Amino acid sequence: MNKEPIPRWLHLVLVSDRAGSAAYIGAGFFFAPVLAVLSPWPTVTAVLWALIGLFGLWLGLLGIAMAAGLAMVLRANGEIPEDYWRSIVDYRPAPR
Repeated sequence: MNKEPIPRWLHLVLVSDRAGSAAYIGAGFFFAPVLAVLSPWPTVTAVLWALIGLFGLWLGLLGIAMAAGLAMVLRANGEIPEDYWRSIVDYRPAPR
């Protein structure tokens, strides 16, 4: 078995996906009333929808990269240890 089956870039993708998803959900609470207030100006509303869509597309691409990285680990017959997942979620190390 390979000693390092986890790609180095996967950690950055997983952390970015987690933070981006949290920000996207949080921004939804901000953008909903803003879009309601700015609805009389269709150009501004369209720009905001474009920004929301582009950020959603970015999260989708991160999801594809995450799936590809995890598939690479599985294909290499690797295992991702519990401590690795806890480092992404920023939990304390697992008890031994």
